[in-house]
Amino acid sequence: MIQCGAGLSLMRKRHQLCCNGGMSIAQAKRRPLSLDGLRAFEAVARRLSFSAAADELFLTQSAISRQIKALETELGAALFTRGTRKVEITAAGSALRQAVLPALDGLDRAVRQIRVSKGRRQVNLTTFASFVTLWLMPRLGGFQQQHPDIDIRMTATDTRVDMDDAELDLALRYDLQDDLPEGAELMFGELLTPVASPWLMQQAASGQLAPLACPADLAGHALLEDDNHRPSTASVSWRRWLRHVGQPTLEPRRWVYLNYTHQQVQGALAGQGVALARMALVHDQLARGELVEPFGAAGRLAAPAAYWLLPLPGARLRPELRAFIAWVQGEAAITRGALGEAPAAGSTTATVTHATQATDAPPAPQ
Repeated sequence: MIQCGAGLSLMRKRHQLCCNGGMSIAQAKRRPLSLDGLRAFEAVARRLSFSAAADELFLTQSAISRQIKALETELGAALFTRGTRKVEITAAGSALRQAVLPALDGLDRAVRQIRVSKGRRQVNLTTFASFVTLWLMPRLGGFQQQHPDIDIRMTATDTRVDMDDAELDLALRYDLQDDLPEGAELMFGELLTPVASPWLMQQAASGQLAPLACPADLAGHALLEDDNHRPSTASVSWRRWLRHVGQPTLEPRRWVYLNYTHQQVQGALAGQGVALARMALVHDQLARGELVEPFGAAGRLAAPAAYWLLPLPGARLRPELRAFIAWVQGEAAITRGALGEAPAAGSTTATVTHATQATDAPPAPQ
């Protein structure tokens, strides 16, 4: 016969085993966490919104709520406090998020690498929009003729990308040398020059527009100016160029502010004004006579930033990536020659020297 106390103890033990799926409390605490709701948890933790997480993951809000509730039940702790208009993450939720983020990032990187390795040969690069429009795309046909079996995927953005992005192989960056990571290779430097369309120059020469023979004549014309807050903007501005030529207070007929370099070039091609162009990006238009330098070589001014080739540290140097890097290096050498630059030294120790280079003491980037 089982005594009363022993029977009660046995009943409690059976209840504990039942509630824990046949495991003891100690075993339940060591049980691995189910992964089903972690993606939903990460999205809610990042957005602090169940509805925003649902939209991101293409699920219903109730489905997200069920996944979070199941995760909280399994953990035995609340991950979020839900208010009427606000969701806040708890201490337990913060601790879980710190562990989940790197795990999901690693999983996503592995999946991307597998997909890339099983698909067509592809090179993934990031650069900025004006560089794609004015330098890369006009030349890319040559690479495609040499390597018709290699796909090129370009991401154009004016913000710096994550250097650990497993989807990217290469960055073509415009930057100051001191701000670059190890391994960056110089492509070519920056040389600024005023440019205008042949039509505008003809109109100025015939008297239909204000003259355009010396820097002071710019007062009679529209100046197309870069309008953004990047640190490098000050060094490529009309104000810096005007100070260099002794016209620090000159005011043009009007300013036309544009976000991107390729917009300024397009404006100049259309005869809308005079742009302070980056010679590396408009040399082809100058050579074809589509743009003209009103002040010739005397109007050129070097800028401190330059263009760099940067293989990303996580990229595997596959044959297709080697081929694309070699092609970019060859095209960059042609551009350097057109600018009158010395050959690149091939690393972040390289410096830019123009054969006919006007310079001043540029202000520090702001």
